[in-house]
Amino acid sequence: MFSRLLQACTIATCLAAATGHALPLRSEHAIVISDETGQVVVEKNADTIVPIASLTKLLTAMAVLDSKPDMEEQISIESEDVDLLKHSRSHVPVGTTLPRKKILELALMSSDNRAAAALARTYPGGEPALIRAIANKVRTLGMLNTVIKEPTGLSPENTSTASDLAKMALAASKYPQIVAITTDKEDQINMNGRSRTFHNTNRLVGASGWDVLLSKTGFTNEAGHCLIMRIKQAGRQATLVLLNANGGSSRLGDALRIRQYLAKFNLATAVPRYPTVVSNR
Repeated sequence: MFSRLLQACTIATCLAAATGHALPLRSEHAIVISDETGQVVVEKNADTIVPIASLTKLLTAMAVLDSKPDMEEQISIESEDVDLLKHSRSHVPVGTTLPRKKILELALMSSDNRAAAALARTYPGGEPALIRAIANKVRTLGMLNTVIKEPTGLSPENTSTASDLAKMALAASKYPQIVAITTDKEDQINMNGRSRTFHNTNRLVGASGWDVLLSKTGFTNEAGHCLIMRIKQAGRQATLVLLNANGGSSRLGDALRIRQYLAKFNLATAVPRYPTVVSNR
């Protein structure tokens, strides 16, 4: 009986029963997984299907890398890569030509939508073939509640759950290129004869006291502020997914609360649900 009850409740709920309060998270949907054990540490509305904004770009990156493209091939940003749906800003002018590896870096580290669109356009068979490859990746990973319609995350029809996205994050952590790019605080890129500095959209990358092993942010009006990270804290590695926070500072505050929680959490009481991940550091 107790075992079934434990399976049915989250750690946060169990703590509430024991101490009178739960871990306060401002994100509407969240999940935290122990990478070493696959145990669920924290869970909040983790199976609700919602828009995921630029978290989509991790799936785009995996599909592109799975095709084993020439990462030195020069790719030009074209007018068709410009966002006409949300009219989002970009610091990558049309006509910019860069190696594919730099286009991937812009798509992931600074979450540039033109860069992601260019990766899709230059994928073998174009964007339709990339979307099919992403659908295959989603099925392979067992992301049963995930639908991806386009490669940037601008469309609110790109939907998933925190639980599914934890699986995506674990898979993305096995790609050295994705890990290296998303944990880089900033980079200088020569663009049209000028050197420009691009920063990671996650301010926690490179911040004092943070050991970030994977990172991706996202935001649209429909999705709210979103964050995926793998972090190392007190010798433990964990994957966290935060969806639909009401502000960028809210998702960062949630990440801080989770990091503090991990420092004192007893893994023996958590519920196993996810595969373990071998450390990449």
